[in-house]
Amino acid sequence: MLYILYGEDDFSLKEELNRIKDALGDREMLVTNTNVFSGQHLSPEQLMATCDTLPFLSAKRLVIVEGLLSRFEPQDKDKHPVKTKDSGWQAFRDYVQRMPESTVLILIDSKLKKNNHMLNALESAAKIKEFKSLKRDALKTWIESRVAKTGCSISPRASNMIAELIGGNLWLISTEVDKLCLYARGRKIEEKDVKSLVSSAQETRVFDMVDAILERKTATAIKLLHRLEDEGAVPPYLLFMITRQLRMVIQEKESLGRNHKLADEAYISDSTSDFILKKARQQAGQHSMEQLRKIYRKLLDADVSIKTGKFKGDDGELSLDLLVCELCDEKS
Repeated sequence: MLYILYGEDDFSLKEELNRIKDALGDREMLVTNTNVFSGQHLSPEQLMATCDTLPFLSAKRLVIVEGLLSRFEPQDKDKHPVKTKDSGWQAFRDYVQRMPESTVLILIDSKLKKNNHMLNALESAAKIKEFKSLKRDALKTWIESRVAKTGCSISPRASNMIAELIGGNLWLISTEVDKLCLYARGRKIEEKDVKSLVSSAQETRVFDMVDAILERKTATAIKLLHRLEDEGAVPPYLLFMITRQLRMVIQEKESLGRNHKLADEAYISDSTSDFILKKARQQAGQHSMEQLRKIYRKLLDADVSIKTGKFKGDDGELSLDLLVCELCDEKS
């Protein structure tokens, strides 16, 4: 049996892979009859020889190959397929039709183009499943389903906030959902729970990025921004966190101007730790109110830019890059 699992949503892909493994019987016996290869340097002869090997004390042999189909992706500038050095892959396309019934071969890959000739050549012999990145309503439905599987419930506004803050990173969402369910202890998860829990994980790194912006360290700020994005933080979430921090710094600056420490209970409860308050106080003491207010206004402008799609085809990454560069260049 041949399976082809590919797409951007590697979380759902891995879940499907586990379902296939579970259907093959005893996991312990399956481990001794499992071969995993990187497809980038795998030869067709090696792959076919492995698939021909009979399983030991088990009904099935599992062969998993990661990244093989990406070798056959069309080049960017034309629609012609990539020419591989090894012509033996033609023999492999014919081989899958007569592969032993005891072998389960799974080809795993990231996003593939529809005109990938190896994908198309194997289509008739394989069970193919594409895992597209979830967005908008589909993502909110997935969050609600994930919460329900844990035996909890979540309000529509809370699921919407998770989707907006984290985006389509299902690995991160699943972790946050688990934490929220433990935190809620059987009651429905609400917006206030998401605010107090989900945003705190990356808050310290956002402070470091704002530090770099206020100190006009462009390279450092951009590096931290891209690191947060690589970890799954989407532009609206990052802009929300940066704006939230600047608002805290401005409030603390106003308190220092009145010559007393911050004592607003609502403000304190909105912070996640004493460290956050100390950091805001430190930043407030190092920068002028005029500079902080200029930055805050630019953040609001950037929020409008992202929500209205000022840059065609941009999901916010370009807008944030330009914003950070502009803020680092801002004169005090």
